[in-house]
Amino acid sequence: MSYNMKKLIELSVKEFLLVTAGDDPVPGGGSVSALCAALSSALGQMVAQLTIGKKKYADVEEDMKEMAAIFNSYLDEFTLDIDKDSDAYNMVFSAFKLPKETEEEKAVRSQKIQEATKIATEVPLQVARRAYKVMDFIHIVAKTGNQNTITDACVAMMCARTAVLGALLNVRINLSSIHDVEYVGKLKQEADWLEKSAVEKERKLLDWARLNDI
Repeated sequence: MSYNMKKLIELSVKEFLLVTAGDDPVPGGGSVSALCAALSSALGQMVAQLTIGKKKYADVEEDMKEMAAIFNSYLDEFTLDIDKDSDAYNMVFSAFKLPKETEEEKAVRSQKIQEATKIATEVPLQVARRAYKVMDFIHIVAKTGNQNTITDACVAMMCARTAVLGALLNVRINLSSIHDVEYVGKLKQEADWLEKSAVEKERKLLDWARLNDI
């Protein structure tokens, strides 16, 4: 079954799984990382929504409404990233298919590959950056929201961590093909920091949940 005429976000869950399991390199780890980030945001929004309107949590209702809106905004962005990542891969693939018979063609091809690879690096980096920020909001809803949804918040946190680490894998593999040494060094440093910080944020929430016998 071919879904080439559809955007990934237009596919049903089953269709998305089938096309991911197929023999095409897209959607791959980058799009799935964006999906993890979207799922994280959706779960975070659910926790906020299940807190709103509950008498027990009346004192945080306005905060939860704000959280729900924030998660919804991130959800929209991550949903678009699912296709952006696959589009970026296709851009790199197209650059490699450019003619290389003459020296001029080779130079143009090399330049286009470098340009496309930078785009393919920056798309997952943006996913990682935003997924990392989402983790702060998950902490808030986990600790102040409806306590019947703590496990949902923890799963949201784990999805966010997976999104960060998965997206950064794509960043690093693309950086290995980029010739701009300064650019590569700067992004590698940021990627290392994001990975370490995301793992620590997840650990803090899961440790807190365990202390509360969750």
